[in-house]
Amino acid sequence: MSADRAILNEALERGEQEGGNVEFKERLTRAVHLADGRMESLAAQLRHRVLSGDGVATYVVGVTDDGGIAGIAPEDFSETLDVLSLLAEEAGAHIEDVETWGVGDGAERGLVGLATIREGGILDVDDDHIVVGTAGHVDHGKSTLVGSLVTGQPDNGNGSTRAFLDVQPHEVERGLSADLSYAVYGFNEDGPLHMQNPHRKSDRAKIVEDADRLVSFVDTVGHEPWLRTTIRGLVGQRLDYGLLVVAADDGPTRTTREHLGILLAMELPTVVAITKVDAVTTERAEEVEREVERLLRDVGRTPLRIERYGVEAAIEEISESVVPILRSSAVTMEGISELDQLFESLPKRQADEGDFRMYIDRTYSVTGVGAVASGTVNSGAVEVGDKLLVGPMTDGSFREVEARSIEMHYYRVDRANAGRIVGIALKGVREEELERGMVLVPADSKPTPVYEFEAEVMVLNHPTRIRDGYEPVVHLETISEASIFHPEGGQLLPGDTGTTAVEFKFRPYFVEEGQRFVFREGRSKGVGTVTKVR
Repeated sequence: MSADRAILNEALERGEQEGGNVEFKERLTRAVHLADGRMESLAAQLRHRVLSGDGVATYVVGVTDDGGIAGIAPEDFSETLDVLSLLAEEAGAHIEDVETWGVGDGAERGLVGLATIREGGILDVDDDHIVVGTAGHVDHGKSTLVGSLVTGQPDNGNGSTRAFLDVQPHEVERGLSADLSYAVYGFNEDGPLHMQNPHRKSDRAKIVEDADRLVSFVDTVGHEPWLRTTIRGLVGQRLDYGLLVVAADDGPTRTTREHLGILLAMELPTVVAITKVDAVTTERAEEVEREVERLLRDVGRTPLRIERYGVEAAIEEISESVVPILRSSAVTMEGISELDQLFESLPKRQADEGDFRMYIDRTYSVTGVGAVASGTVNSGAVEVGDKLLVGPMTDGSFREVEARSIEMHYYRVDRANAGRIVGIALKGVREEELERGMVLVPADSKPTPVYEFEAEVMVLNHPTRIRDGYEPVVHLETISEASIFHPEGGQLLPGDTGTTAVEFKFRPYFVEEGQRFVFREGRSKGVGTVTKVR
């Protein structure tokens, strides 16, 4: 028996044991199965299957009526899932999960899928939801701290909770994050809602379903060679707050200062967690706390010790100028309850106003579903079925697409508001045509590709002077693009604030007035605000 057949048989056997909640479908089409009363009949059948399985049904797609594996073409599989989704909606249910695998060889190769359908409509998440971005030097414990927060479990002293966030095998092996990773936990009237195992999609989805308030983490990279990725996480994810970690056994480093500068440049209210206090004496922890306070005062910020003034004062006072500080340990769980209190009560900062806009951060392809674009919704809201434009492409054009489905931390939702980190399955475009830095906007808008814009910039540090033709990388939203500066007056000195034209070197992007950005070239860097789009 082939592995494919074994997987299918195991699933069918499981479904049959749950009381007749399995249905075989080779293929569903809009033209045949949604017309002439067929939709009502098929929806009633689906409803029966769901009731037979105590709220859950299993639809096996790409098989004959007697369970024989047929396999269907990817485009037919996608249409079948679209039709099945409409039938589920008609029956008061939704598709919760889809497993797929290929069968056959060569030109005969097709897809077979296992769709889990659950009673109840897709969740319309409109809860209180904040997004927190972590920053700090490599090995200062960012991922470990977040892992303990979202699981409620102490670390073993060797980064065991960090493994919940580092998604690549080489990251787990080396103990170093090399890309952005994401985590979520929540709160209800009984307190924090933790995940037993964040690697299980169902654990994350359960948090989204049950929480009255969600806290999503964008965990950035502390290793200096990946500064570009860190900037992408802090600039492009529409964060509400920053969480800067400083290890008590090391203290503030040059990377700490760089990350703090980025957080402040983005006008992001920030909490500083002094980590690993279990590994040092009380005197050393106190010394590092004083170093952090000096660092904050040097950049014009007021430190607020939570240990002295309390969590409520930190919640009330946190701002772009006041930075709460607390000591923490993922091993002893010191400071975890205080962080829980903070994240449970900190207000949502970003308004949900304006038309829908989302800059693409990642793209991938799901078998049988197609291209998926993920990122943080910048403004407005998007619903399943919305017609959208994606682009600009390299030639400046925009492509019309449709939002086929939306997931937030593996939970399917009908709608996603500003501040939500989501993946949107797009109909009408291939995954290889999508790129980081592209934007999704409503189909009835008229976005303009931007090749050049004017900006007010501040040079934070540079060894000499910036002259006409200076070529840094500009980080704006999820855009990271080589650009050419043409400063007014011909030059800018370190510490200067001035006006410059900024020209994208290779391709256009979607840029709007008022957007803030970071630019860097080697150790040189600065910040800016778009003042005019050309």
